[in-house]
Order: sequence, then structure tokens, then C-alpha cells
Amino acid sequence: MLTHTDLKKGVQFIYEDQPWEVLDAQLLKMAQRRPVVQSKIKNLSDGRVQEKNFQQGDIFKETELEKKDIKFLYQSKGQYFFCEINDPSKRFFFTEAQIGNQAKYLRPNEIVTGIVFDGKIINFKLPIKIQIKIKESAPGVKGDRAQGGTKSATLESGAKIQVPLFVEEGDTIEVNTETEEYVRRI
Repeated sequence: MLTHTDLKKGVQFIYEDQPWEVLDAQLLKMAQRRPVVQSKIKNLSDGRVQEKNFQQGDIFKETELEKKDIKFLYQSKGQYFFCEINDPSKRFFFTEAQIGNQAKYLRPNEIVTGIVFDGKIINFKLPIKIQIKIKESAPGVKGDRAQGGTKSATLESGAKIQVPLFVEEGDTIEVNTETEEYVRRI
């Protein structure tokens, strides 16, 4: 069992009979009041994010989530289709609202980690760092500046991020999927 003070970033718990993950949490102590945990939580089933305050005495059950490798197949009309690696006939999909920003970095036939709750795959997680090719990038123009500059680049998945001036079209780079930032050139 988890108490309100156990709710830290990354903790997964059951709330209102659904699995949730803590995105951010802060303990607030105000004069002559009980401590309150202000948190931002994400529903792992439908992808909705909400802010919630938890009081002293709130108790939660830990989730028992399993992980399973799944393969991304294709995207059509806001739905993202996946299948199990061992059995391609078992197909399922997630909506764009369920998966959120992760959709930007999906490429066909990519293997991702599926999250299983009560025997059903409810969502997936991308690796924190992925290697991806630059599809389109403007040439870097040097100018009068004190620090290194950046430019916009389009990745092979269609996402746009800021990269340093020395990165060119066709380069493979590493991107942090949580912060959506350039890490390094491969």
C-alpha cells in the first residue's frame, strides 16, 4: 500500500480502479494545516492528464503492470496499429489521445514496450533515447553570435526538433523522447 507521501515522479498506482502514473509531485506544508501532495498524474489507459491534491490518510494500491514487446505497424486516421511480435494476427490500436507525444517518434516496424494491465495491453513506452535519421534540414548559416546556434530539422518520423548547425540531412541523431531534445549525432 502507498500513502500520499510515497507519490513521487514515476510511481504507478491504482486510483479509481484505473492505473495512473505520477508525472510530478510536490509536498506542501502550510501553517496550521495538514500537509498536502500536489501532483500531476496520467491515466495509463486513456492518456488523460490531470492535477490532483492528495491529503494525509489517502492510501493507494500499487499497480501490477507487466511489460511485453510489441511492434508498431502503421498509422491511419488518428489510430496507431500494433501487433504482438510472436503473433502478428493479434492486432490492436491506440488513439492519438491515448499515446500523446510519443506518436511523433514512431516508425513502421519499430519494437516498443507494451504495458499490460489485467491481461490487456493498455499503452506503450518508447525508449528514453532513440536513434533516428534527419529527413530534412536547412543549411546552417553562421552569423554574429556568442554561443552555438540551432536550426529546425524534420525527422524521418515527421517530428520537428531543434538541432545544432553542424547536423545535416541524412545524419542519424539521438533524441531524448521525454524532453524532445537533440542529444548527439551518431
